[in-house]
Amino acid sequence: MRNRLFKLTSYILILIIGVAFGIFLRQNKMTWSLINKPFGKTYVQFDDTRQSKWSKEFDIVEIKSSKDNSLQKSYFYNSKSNEPKPLIVSLHTWSGDYSQNDDLAKICKQKGLNYIHPNFRGANRTVDACCSELALTDIDDAIAYAIRNSNVDTTKIYVIGVSGGGYATLSTFMKSTHNIKKFSAWASITDLIAWYNESKIRNNNYAVNILDCTGSENGLNIENAKQKSPLYWNTPTEKLQSSNLFIYAGIYDGIQGSVPITHSINFYNKLLSDMKVSDTLNYVSTTEKLKLLEKREPLGEFGNIAGRKIYLKKNFENVSLIIFEGNHEMLTEFALNELLEE
Repeated sequence: MRNRLFKLTSYILILIIGVAFGIFLRQNKMTWSLINKPFGKTYVQFDDTRQSKWSKEFDIVEIKSSKDNSLQKSYFYNSKSNEPKPLIVSLHTWSGDYSQNDDLAKICKQKGLNYIHPNFRGANRTVDACCSELALTDIDDAIAYAIRNSNVDTTKIYVIGVSGGGYATLSTFMKSTHNIKKFSAWASITDLIAWYNESKIRNNNYAVNILDCTGSENGLNIENAKQKSPLYWNTPTEKLQSSNLFIYAGIYDGIQGSVPITHSINFYNKLLSDMKVSDTLNYVSTTEKLKLLEKREPLGEFGNIAGRKIYLKKNFENVSLIIFEGNHEMLTEFALNELLEE
């Protein structure tokens, strides 16, 4: 009788411990995500539109558009340094706006860097947004505001973004009037025509957003989509004599993420073509592209970035492309440190 009672008590204790441990894991979001999700889905989602509580040291400023006189908000941090400091221009994602959480903000504050996070017409759901002339002017206006209102080393202005922010970063490279030293674009959209078709197949909201921001009726307005797609614009090749452009994409994006790696690859190839690069080895070949898409395996020994394996690395002069082990994401600390490298 005692033996049976002992066994029953043991079973109950084990059950209680198991339930308690399960509750602990479920409450610990990071641990639970690693258990509950496959590799590609453990990455941070980089189009999170939830507003975050910003530090009081970041000011909300209103900047008058030099195009239409509307007021566009930004989060702004002035390093207050006596010495000129770099300016980080961080661009929000496709569905976000200036109030969106930005992990770069905290790091910039810790490093004592000037920082601005502009609205540039908010989420890409209207004709005025989506890298329109108004939106890109807003980004330039935000840079000008930061230069006027903080001690900026104007030789060290850096623009960075992921997803829709990568799209805006590449668009800023193409059309900004400022002397910007480095651009860092991650998981970027470059072709709204292609992305509309890709998003329509996935039956997600981005297809509807593209119709809205291109003013489309009865199907996609192709000409308007081209006007908002940097893949179809003229490349200011002279900028690449003094500016660096870093393009990154995670190998699993387009499968587990929303933007296929072909957007980054095709834009890189377009830049080289516009630069009149003749050596085909500098381009991403059709064979290389197909191998990446079919096998998702490294095409050589290219090393690592931030502990992630590099699957493909190409560069010509001041332009580089890296396809890395990852999803729809930016490796935030690595990206910032690369911008700050002398």
